Amino acid sequence: MGNLASVAKGLERAGAAVRLSAEPTVVRRAGALVLPGVGAFRDAVARLRESGLADVLLARLRAGVPLLGVCLGLQLLCERSLEGGDWQGLGVFGGTVERIETGDPGLKVPHMGWNTVEVRAAGEPMFAGVGGSHFYFVHSYAVRPSDESVVAGVTDYGGERPAALVRGPVWAVQFHPEKSSRAGLRLLANFVAMADGAKRSPLRSRLTTTEGETSAESGTSAYPTKATGTKTSGTKAGAATTRDTTKNPTGSEP
Repeated sequence: MGNLASVAKGLERAGAAVRLSAEPTVVRRAGALVLPGVGAFRDAVARLRESGLADVLLARLRAGVPLLGVCLGLQLLCERSLEGGDWQGLGVFGGTVERIETGDPGLKVPHMGWNTVEVRAAGEPMFAGVGGSHFYFVHSYAVRPSDESVVAGVTDYGGERPAALVRGPVWAVQFHPEKSSRAGLRLLANFVAMADGAKRSPLRSRLTTTEGETSAESGTSAYPTKATGTKTSGTKAGAATTRDTTKNPTGSEP
């Protein structure tokens, strides 16, 4: 998806060795994953399903592999989206992605620019060292989660809206960390460090972006077992994974 290269570059700067791949076998071996994206929810989720990548991602999550969703990536991890219809997402987070309604003609949609993120208790590891910082947003839709306990951070744009979600080793942000200067790079480094801890130190990771086939891996978590829903043609979708060696960490938008 559109922000793939910039996310990969941001992760490299945060300490990850980055590899872009369309091979499902690479995703199955990955120590961590990143799901970036810009564009339409319908087209992106359809591409994930048609390629088989949706089932690969869910299998890896059931196996406890860390994942970071970025921008549209956060929305794809949600239960459903009302963008241009009613579309089923991957269901990692319960809730609905809805169009932003500010009630203020002075606040334009899409929401585009820098906003402060207020950190919730669930987001302390994600936002370590950057609490209260500004991050860069570009989006017309935002999630309304069914469980407030997964909200890691909020921002105010015509009302309080989730800016980040967390569920165990799955982190997701609505803003673009790769475009958010030092605060964004620190958040990416925090993700690398979390993945490091999940895999035991030192982190052996390589960031990979893939479009692939279905994985049949089993696991014990409560993540969905299979991605289902209406298939449509659309834009390419990708995911990123971390594996092998790392350095020390130092429109039409969704």
